[in-house]
Amino acid sequence: MLAAVKKLFGQVDMTEGRPWEKIVLFTIPMLIGNIAQQLYNTVDSIVVGRYVGDNALAAVGSASPIFNLLLVLFVGISMGASIMVSQYYGSRDRENLSRTIGSSLVLTGAACILLMLAGSVAIRPILELLDTPASIIDWCTSYLLILLWGIAGLAYYNILTGILRGLGDSVSALVYLLIATVLNIVLDIWFVAGFKMGVSGVALATVIAQMVSAILCVFKLRKMTEYFDFKLKYFTPSRSMVTVLKLGLPSGVTQAIFSLAMVVVQSLTNSFGEMVIAANVIIMRVDGFAMMPNFSFGTAMTTYAGQNVGAGDFDRVKKGAKQGTLIAACTSAVVTGAIVLFGHNLMAIFTETEALVDLSARMMNILAVGYIAMAVTQSLSGVMRGAGDTITPMWISLLTTVAIRVPLAYGIAFATRTAETPQGDYHCLWISLLASWVLGALITAFFYAKGSWKKKALH
Repeated sequence: MLAAVKKLFGQVDMTEGRPWEKIVLFTIPMLIGNIAQQLYNTVDSIVVGRYVGDNALAAVGSASPIFNLLLVLFVGISMGASIMVSQYYGSRDRENLSRTIGSSLVLTGAACILLMLAGSVAIRPILELLDTPASIIDWCTSYLLILLWGIAGLAYYNILTGILRGLGDSVSALVYLLIATVLNIVLDIWFVAGFKMGVSGVALATVIAQMVSAILCVFKLRKMTEYFDFKLKYFTPSRSMVTVLKLGLPSGVTQAIFSLAMVVVQSLTNSFGEMVIAANVIIMRVDGFAMMPNFSFGTAMTTYAGQNVGAGDFDRVKKGAKQGTLIAACTSAVVTGAIVLFGHNLMAIFTETEALVDLSARMMNILAVGYIAMAVTQSLSGVMRGAGDTITPMWISLLTTVAIRVPLAYGIAFATRTAETPQGDYHCLWISLLASWVLGALITAFFYAKGSWKKKALH
């Protein structure tokens, strides 16, 4: 029994053994961790929805796309670091591995300072530009400002877990995140229900919990010096910083594109009023959980491909890509079935307003089948990124999000305007998203099969 637990939660070397087994072993702890991380925002929504009201729920949801847009630089650094760490770990290159880790931590600190300064000034004007309703704009502003002032915890947690995953360790981040999640839940209830701090209370709880998880990750990394050196000389400017940004920024741009599209669509969502805004918040919270298997398998495929590309075994990369994508798609099929069967019950967790529950459940059914398509997109994009090709997934995201999702949402809204619905049919928000997911899967599969990603490995 002890041996089985150690095998499931131990460090994974993906360059040997059966590919599907290694991918699954790596994915399971990370999936649990991703679900726990999703609880941060979900608990925030549940607490404010239950203790403050539907408008507070709408405020938290309206703020989330903007905050995600501000995080794109950290997404880029994390992805670049994870790719380099996994490839240097696979090739057993201690010197470059050490320099990559040091460079990533320094870049993260600089990015935190930049974001805190720029974001604090830009938050309110951005919310006003998006026509955020007057009833929730003050709550949105305070929520975002507190998250920005505490950005270091979130930033370093994401960077450090990216490094740990590149080293084949997906369990340490899980343990630390579970601790932080429990802390976040306790603080949420304490600050909001106990101290009546409202939206500011959930933001402060999240900041404190994220800082705890980041500190725990630092302690873990300092104990892994059998693989790299944690010395001051590796925390100085070097070419590794440029390489981290070169590899990671396309992924950051991808996240920026997605987040920007969400911000633009949020403006359209705002035009439909508080009820649709709140429904969208609930849907996105459930969507966050539904996407977790896809994101987890995608990240696992990045590490798998990175380690095996570093070892020079492309046949093993292709074999694992096929097996991992199939498992991811089957997992998403199960999730889709659960959403269809239990959607109404899931939505009722967030609010007692029956009309809001019904609206959210109907819209979630539109998206359900799209999760299978996203399993293909995330898995194959993960392989390409792990091999060092971060450009192709970026362009695919640009095409499907900017050229398909946003124009389609606004186009349907315009075409369905009537005297009763002057803003158009709000179904456009979710029909356009489903269309972008399905087309994204088809395009990603085509470029993976084309095989140009094989030429992008580090040398």
